[in-house]
Amino acid sequence: MPPQEITYWWVVLGFGFVVVLVVILLLSLLVSLVKVIDRGVVEVRDTLRAVKANTANTVLIPQTADGVDAVLAEGLQHHLFLGRVLSGAGTPIGKE
Repeated sequence: MPPQEITYWWVVLGFGFVVVLVVILLLSLLVSLVKVIDRGVVEVRDTLRAVKANTANTVLIPQTADGVDAVLAEGLQHHLFLGRVLSGAGTPIGKE
């Protein structure tokens, strides 16, 4: 083979080697990005599961609100009664 042809083959082999290195680098980058995305997906899944667990009993909120309203109304009745008794407005008849 003439020296020019040998030089041509070495240049082609060099380019091929560079292309293989670039492909290896890009595939490594792709694998690392897929791992990052996979971790993000796992975090989102865990967050959604936590949200589901936190909101599982939201149907009880109206019942709880009704119970709190009833307790507050009862407390207000006690407050008004004790206010009348302590101020003397609630003195029984015949004990004046």
